[in-house]
Amino acid sequence: MTIYALSSGPGISGVAVIRVSGKKTASVIKLLTKKELPSPRMASLRKFNKINTSEVIDEGIVIWFPGPESYTGEDMAEFHVHGSKAVIEALHSSISKIESCRLAEAGEFTKLAFQNGKINLLEAESIADLISSETEIQRQQAIKIMNGKSADKFNSLRERLLKILSYIEAKIDFPDEDLPKDILNKINKISDEVLSDIKKILDDQKVGERIREGYKIAIVGPTNAGKSSLLNCLSNRDVAIVSEIAGTTRDVIETHLNIDGYPVIVSDTAGIRDSKNEIENKGIKLALDRAENADLKLVVVDSKNADFTSVFKNILDENSILVINKIDLVNSEINLKIKNFDHVLVSVKDNLNIDQLILKIKKKLKSKFINSEDILITRERHRQHLKQCLDNLRSFNKKNETLEFDKAAEDLRLATRHLGMIVGKVDVEEILGSIFNDFCIGK
Repeated sequence: MTIYALSSGPGISGVAVIRVSGKKTASVIKLLTKKELPSPRMASLRKFNKINTSEVIDEGIVIWFPGPESYTGEDMAEFHVHGSKAVIEALHSSISKIESCRLAEAGEFTKLAFQNGKINLLEAESIADLISSETEIQRQQAIKIMNGKSADKFNSLRERLLKILSYIEAKIDFPDEDLPKDILNKINKISDEVLSDIKKILDDQKVGERIREGYKIAIVGPTNAGKSSLLNCLSNRDVAIVSEIAGTTRDVIETHLNIDGYPVIVSDTAGIRDSKNEIENKGIKLALDRAENADLKLVVVDSKNADFTSVFKNILDENSILVINKIDLVNSEINLKIKNFDHVLVSVKDNLNIDQLILKIKKKLKSKFINSEDILITRERHRQHLKQCLDNLRSFNKKNETLEFDKAAEDLRLATRHLGMIVGKVDVEEILGSIFNDFCIGK
């Protein structure tokens, strides 16, 4: 089948790009333009007509990419037309009338590129990340992965394991022949090195996932402390309802922010207090859960009623910033209570010292992303395959020590398979759907 789709963003625009890929691409160009194919990879000005009529849809640019030298590895074309809804629909309608042409599914162009060996699976995922990137650090991470650094590392680890697998299989095939001592030493050395490298990769504090998904900040504290007001202040818009009535916020309210290039998800939570209201208690439980799973907690308290006993004592840790709100009501006693905590005195109402709070947040962010140059894992999928590879390698080492070469070889095969599945070196059909469904149509 030949697929087509709008590749540029939806909505009115100066220029829209419609992409076509497949065996019928050349026919699509000829039928729409009523001319022969243009020179490959050269922008050509053409009139585009409705199929089997002389009615002009639009005048624009067509670019012809003969396969395999194209993004998908197949014959491909791009039609650059005026970005009106009417033009796009008319062009889509005309292409749909051509035999064996259909609208592309989400991520199908990139899926074809992967299946045709133009990119590996990590590069495919990084393309999706680049398209959805909202901050500078997200863009930088996606580009790093696209440039192949991560794939090279995982392929290198896999090749080293395949090398020792060949030694083990040689021993299995020729049981009467003893492996040279230097070979046995080499097997142990490579296995230990790979195992150590994977441990280091996994010990990354999930920096890559944090950058891709967003750094989680939970605003927690008692009722009427100013949590919702703080969320609105950080967002520069009214995200949460603000009221003097205790228990107004009962569910978790989230907003996505860009703080100095770092992607952040800030959550406003229900006020923590003793309550007999069932619904409010569910909100309080959600608040405590969100605090537990957050990368950073902003513990907001009223300066007049600051209480750090019970639940707040457990929440305040190294991943917390104590925010003392309503500083116009601060008394001398509060300084003794807060001196041992990382804190900032603010007035959310008057926007006082909010800049100091943001600086503290930035400092915490930078400390978490300190190892961002060596990012290799950006998805839970990668992490799980590495963990399984690690387990298989440990099992291999045990069996290798007891000379159980048949069983050891199977563990090694599984270890190499998991590394291969990260970059798409082995059959990964079962995970392709979930990966490419996250793409936009036209990519």
